Amino acid sequence: MTGGDAEGRLVRPFTLTGGRTRPSRADFTLITTVAAVDPQPARAARPQPEHLRILRLCAEPLAVAEVAARLDLSVSVTVILLSDLLEAGRITARPPHPVSRATPDLDLLQKVRDGLGRL
Repeated sequence: MTGGDAEGRLVRPFTLTGGRTRPSRADFTLITTVAAVDPQPARAARPQPEHLRILRLCAEPLAVAEVAARLDLSVSVTVILLSDLLEAGRITARPPHPVSRATPDLDLLQKVRDGLGRL
């Protein structure tokens, strides 16, 4: 993790989060999809540089893990920043769709196994 700014200086994670070590919300998992709100709320406070980077990245929906990877920040720091943006109404967060707990189609699984065995 470099966490460097445009000039290559090291920016400590606690500086980015204002010293916070935990997000204010528990809405985020690694696969929660986040997207910037368009248009951005006019009354929201001016975002910090890292928040602006996230908003640019999230012009298209991205998973939290992908946002963290593209920012080169830890997931925990990224989630704190995303919580700020969610509370300000600047992003939306969509949880992953729950996986059906229905019994798997055993016949289909058998056919897949047999097909793989023939390869």
